Amino acid sequence: MEVVITSDVAVTASELLEERLAAALEDQQRASIALSGGSTPWPVFDRLAAANLDWARIDIFQVDERVAPEHHPDRNLSLLTRDFMSRVPAVLHPMPVNETDLEVAARNYEAVLPERFDVVHLGLGSDGHTASLVPGDAALDVDDRDVAVSAMYQGRRRMTLTYRAIDRAASVVWVVTGESKSAMIGRLVAGDPSIPAGRVSADRAIVVTDVQPDG
Repeated sequence: MEVVITSDVAVTASELLEERLAAALEDQQRASIALSGGSTPWPVFDRLAAANLDWARIDIFQVDERVAPEHHPDRNLSLLTRDFMSRVPAVLHPMPVNETDLEVAARNYEAVLPERFDVVHLGLGSDGHTASLVPGDAALDVDDRDVAVSAMYQGRRRMTLTYRAIDRAASVVWVVTGESKSAMIGRLVAGDPSIPAGRVSADRAIVVTDVQPDG
């Protein structure tokens, strides 16, 4: 796992994502990227939306999504649609979290995923979670599916990519900011399996951060 420490995470991370998508488009007809939610990546996405890419050939998937009504502010999709998809003509594949049977919905989402993502963007929570792979949840041990549904976490159930789907990606770009994350970044880089993020494969992964990892 490579670690890039920079004073401008948005610039560095957006350039990495752009480079990986551009490289994929050189070799194949379409490229795919899975984006995480949260507030940290939005400066990155803002710059990425301005990238000179053939967006019509890019498929955008969600890494995870909260089970909440359509257009609810808790939904990652709300910001993604308003602030990113309104600017690029990419094809968006939202997670179907409004279906009555979430397990069936997860299976249906898995069916539309690419064989492997060209790039997956991940964040890191203060409790060591990534995507919606959260401490103590049964989804951590799902190894026969690409999409799972979590139990209640911070007031919402969630749909999430599993380790199996993330680890097949051609590239994983972590975006982590803030001094409060230094200890967790250290554990991530060390591959600490006691936190969910530490169980993601380090192969083909790069961490972009503005802090020095502890350890």
